[in-house]
Amino acid sequence: MTPLISIITPSYNQGRFIERTVLSVIGQHVSGLEYVVIDGGSTDQTLEILKRYDDRLNWVSEKDRGQADAVNKGIKMTRGDIIGWLNSDDIYYPGALSAVISFFDSHPGADIVYGRADQIDIYDRIIEPYHIEDWNYERLKETCYICQPAVFFRRKVVERFGVLDDRLQYCMDYEYWLRLGKILPFFKTNSTLAGSRIYKETKTLGERIAVHKEINDMFKKRLGSVPSKWIFNYAHAIADENGYDRMVKSENFKYVTMLIYISILSFLKWRIRPDVSDIKTIIQWAVGAAKVFTTNWK
Repeated sequence: MTPLISIITPSYNQGRFIERTVLSVIGQHVSGLEYVVIDGGSTDQTLEILKRYDDRLNWVSEKDRGQADAVNKGIKMTRGDIIGWLNSDDIYYPGALSAVISFFDSHPGADIVYGRADQIDIYDRIIEPYHIEDWNYERLKETCYICQPAVFFRRKVVERFGVLDDRLQYCMDYEYWLRLGKILPFFKTNSTLAGSRIYKETKTLGERIAVHKEINDMFKKRLGSVPSKWIFNYAHAIADENGYDRMVKSENFKYVTMLIYISILSFLKWRIRPDVSDIKTIIQWAVGAAKVFTTNWK
């Protein structure tokens, strides 16, 4: 019998989290669940943990080309009509898959659905809700308000649009949402489906400059232009890396000077020139930094 829903977990050396990930999937108690873990050749306790659940999931462990490649392998190995992927440090909440299946059943015209999610710490404690918005493609270009583990899509989406771009190391999910959303609407459910783990070793936090550079390159390639917000985000990531104490007058001035310099260079690289509104933003930064020297700050 063809599985109803397929879940793929890409994995590499996440032994301290993966058992919680696995249990959150196999504990969903839905019929027609197909679960596959695609491991990239972990050298920690991951494989030992996976062997405990041989009767509840399928897994392979071999060298791959990264997270997107692992997800793609899993998609091609599975057969379910509904597909989701859950990274090896994230979790589904109880009842998540039942809610997703019910949503698709009651919305036969929906091919992609996303729900609410929380950002959680290493102990599964909620840090804050993930910022989720109603579907709007133009708004999605400005900010990724869709939480990856809370997204599910029908297999026919893959058959039509292909799989993830495995050349991307950081923003493969965001690129996929932009690629799909240009043609298909996303449907939102108010159910809270997943916990997205955030901690200092994650790629998003630990490699901010590389993340934002890849996002900007992706926008340039996919859409021909990079939104101003993402260019400014990249400039902030670089300025933040220098560790300036912005409560100190001289260091705040250096921070803003660097921010302006990197922003201008980034517009030249990704957009050729900034818009009028971008120039106004940069001028406001410069004026604000200049005013610092007229205050009684340190």
